[in-house]
Amino acid sequence: MEETKHNETDFLQTHSMRYLEMAFRTDKREIIKNPDGYGSRTGVCGDTIEIFLTVQNDCIQSVSYYTEGCMNTNACGNTVALLAEGKPLDQAWEIKPETITDYLETLPPHETHCAELAIGAFYLALSDYQEMKKHPWKKSYTRTNR
Repeated sequence: MEETKHNETDFLQTHSMRYLEMAFRTDKREIIKNPDGYGSRTGVCGDTIEIFLTVQNDCIQSVSYYTEGCMNTNACGNTVALLAEGKPLDQAWEIKPETITDYLETLPPHETHCAELAIGAFYLALSDYQEMKKHPWKKSYTRTNR
């Protein structure tokens, strides 16, 4: 019992408040039916993240995500949502994996693939939105795995 308590304390002291908030936050973890943009990626580690966008006037109104993955992938999904919401699409493309790791401050170096995974799904969602804008009739077809 004492070792478990020590490990928990170690974990909390090892990570920044930003990382901890993004790792445990759940309000953006939501599956959206018929999103304006959708992207999904599965990493070599086995984690999967899906990104759902709501866009109005080429500005991202909301970002939600669903992940079957670790706490690091959850932190990266939340960070993408936080940094992308309210941004015009052209600025959203400027969010990079390094933007995520810099924001989180203490994402373990061997877990940077989680930031790459989240950004990859986000870019797919942005591309999907652009495709749906060109061909709006495609939106009526379900694009998610749900």
